[in-house]
Amino acid sequence: MYIKSIVLDGFKSYGNRVEVSGFDPEFNAITGLNGTGKSNILDSICFVLGITNLSNVRAGSLQELIYKHGQAGITKATVSITFDNRDKTQCPIGYENHNEITVTRQVVMGGKNKYLINGINVQNKRVSDLFCSVQLNVNNPHFLIMQGRITKVLNMKPPEILSMVEEAAGTRMYEAKKQAAQKTIEKKDAKLRELNDIIQEDIAPKLQKLQEERAQFQEYQKVVRELTALTRLNAAYRYVKAEESAAASAARVAEVTQEIDQKRQEIASKKDESKQIDQQVKEINKRLDEESGNTLKQLESELTALESAETAAAAARRGAAEARGARPGAAASSSTRCKSTSRPADTRTASCRPYVYRVSTIWKVREKSGKL
Repeated sequence: MYIKSIVLDGFKSYGNRVEVSGFDPEFNAITGLNGTGKSNILDSICFVLGITNLSNVRAGSLQELIYKHGQAGITKATVSITFDNRDKTQCPIGYENHNEITVTRQVVMGGKNKYLINGINVQNKRVSDLFCSVQLNVNNPHFLIMQGRITKVLNMKPPEILSMVEEAAGTRMYEAKKQAAQKTIEKKDAKLRELNDIIQEDIAPKLQKLQEERAQFQEYQKVVRELTALTRLNAAYRYVKAEESAAASAARVAEVTQEIDQKRQEIASKKDESKQIDQQVKEINKRLDEESGNTLKQLESELTALESAETAAAAARRGAAEARGARPGAAASSSTRCKSTSRPADTRTASCRPYVYRVSTIWKVREKSGKL
């Protein structure tokens, strides 16, 4: 990755937009008369790379980087550098699909500045990570060798030159990081040993106890699960039995209900039969009453007739007796009268028998009709 072009607008001595292009991938030199802005081009490169020590770009604040400190109507300074990124072996991480990368930094009056990568606003750290991934650290003290230090560099001894090269290459920074990491590792190891001692002395016994309690708790959970399963099985068994009992009870209830219905039907049938019998009894009683009444009336009529006939016969007998007592020679023929008298007596007895039979029959019929 190398610089392809630089665009300066309002930066230091470049009040108007200026584009510098035609850079070589390997080596470049900027020449010109004094005061033509050669150093400002290098300062603009450092500005975009994110330099923090503004003294290296001969400025006391970011506002001083604006053309004439913002007093000429220009209120911002913008520098854009376009990098050729076709060599994928040296491209920044995450930009393998870009053949060109344009990094822009802009500062406005008041000291506020912003960074853009390919036109997208990003944070300062994003730009720093981009350049660090290709070993460009502008804040390295030996990244720039200013004009006054060239003689000093030429007079350096080999160890000093090596140290400068290491700092410029960034290996010195990694060495310091390595030492810091080793110290951190030592501290962590000491802390780890301390933690191991705590584990062995304090935590290990508690851990063993907790493991035993865990085993007991697992056994307890197993027993609880078995108990729950047995409880559910028992409940299911009782439920099935209850259903069977309910079904049997329902069948028995249906059977008893059927028997009750049958008995009710029988009772209703018996009631009908009883009503029929009562009706028949009433009809028989009515018929008997009618027959008894007719017979009684007939017998009473016959009795009345017999009584009338008997009365008439008795009167006739009395008249005949009186007539016989008035005839002469009645004493001489007393035996004959006695015979005659005895004969009518037999005749009376014989004539009274049908009457007695009829009277007894009438009383029997009256008693029978009274009972009915």
